[in-house]
Amino acid sequence: MSEATPGGRPAGHGHGQGSEELPSIDVSERGAPRDGQPQTMDRRLFMQLLVYQVPGLSKLSELRTHAQAIRAAITSKGVGAVVYEDVNDPLSFGLLTWSEDPGVFVEVVRPALVESGPAVSLRPDMTMLGRTYSTGYEQDLEYWLLRRPAETAANPAWPWAIWYPLRRSGAFAKLEPREQGSILREHGTIGKAYGAKDLAHDIRLACHGLDARDNEFVIGLVGKELHPLSHIVQSMRKTRQTSEFISQMGPFFVGRALG
Repeated sequence: MSEATPGGRPAGHGHGQGSEELPSIDVSERGAPRDGQPQTMDRRLFMQLLVYQVPGLSKLSELRTHAQAIRAAITSKGVGAVVYEDVNDPLSFGLLTWSEDPGVFVEVVRPALVESGPAVSLRPDMTMLGRTYSTGYEQDLEYWLLRRPAETAANPAWPWAIWYPLRRSGAFAKLEPREQGSILREHGTIGKAYGAKDLAHDIRLACHGLDARDNEFVIGLVGKELHPLSHIVQSMRKTRQTSEFISQMGPFFVGRALG
């Protein structure tokens, strides 16, 4: 059965005397030209945060051992993983995993949680799933899409993390590209300033169609101390993007990497 369009016709079928001309689709990521050549890549990293409790365990040492065992089971399959101790819930852990293949979340991460021993209790309101994306200005596209997010998340010098989803209002999409660029540059300049002083480092993911609450982006902030991560969120509230065009933010997960 073919999929129907909003107008009722099957998608991909022509009408009248001629065939309907379909738009050109290109799902590749694009970066800034290098040596006069365009950078294009149809690869990206998927990252997922799951937050769970282990009701059958009560001692903190047992909880930590259990979380470390889950992480070890995942990394033994070649999948990147970080476990966070949840600052706001003494029985809760955050599990961040990543791979170019989103199938690992089903084939590796799920079995590690389900078959790890004591039953885990997922907190679905905290689940975040996104993919790396390009803006068209990246000087090293492969590094930005594949290596930088993993290196940032796994850096032992930056154990603190704040993760949250957000959605822009539809009004932002209606702005002219030049005005959008100006708004995003204001936001980006603040982020670069914190990064240059080693106060906060970001991971930006797109989650269109991947988020249960219809969010568009997932943001990860990591650093060596928690206060600067909170401070950058506070500073961003003054930008035009946040004050005028962000319609929803959160929930916020706050954690410190285990081990």
